[in-house]
Amino acid sequence: MSLPLQEQYDKVYKYCWFKMKNAHLAEDLTQETFLRFFAGNKYISRGKPLAYLYTIAKNLCIDQFRKKVAEPLTGELEDTDAGLEAVELSAVLQDALKILPEDVQEILLLQYANDLSIGEIATFTGLSRFAVRRKINGALSKLKSAMREEDFA
Repeated sequence: MSLPLQEQYDKVYKYCWFKMKNAHLAEDLTQETFLRFFAGNKYISRGKPLAYLYTIAKNLCIDQFRKKVAEPLTGELEDTDAGLEAVELSAVLQDALKILPEDVQEILLLQYANDLSIGEIATFTGLSRFAVRRKINGALSKLKSAMREEDFA
């Protein structure tokens, strides 16, 4: 594999967390992803292992989402002004992201949270490199516009 296993694990975990919004479930799905990846050891030596990992993770998230039960929110908010501002910005950004189609949200996650290259994203999604760039640029434009409306840009 081209990347150290720990880096790949972290990237797949971020992807699962983005999809499921639950740290424990994301951890379980990430572990299951790697178990299935290594069980299908014929593929490890050929092809694009990172794209294969993301494909497994995506399918596991879809399966889990189909049987997902609503869970209570957890976590505490900071009482400082900076903490509240960060929470407000985060909430506005999450709302702005919701205006984007899910496939574009996924591409932004892969690009900015997981630091994947345009080529790696293209391999995973099955899109051309140009299409990936166009979707990213369009999404960023929409997000800037949405954030301006909320006076955060």
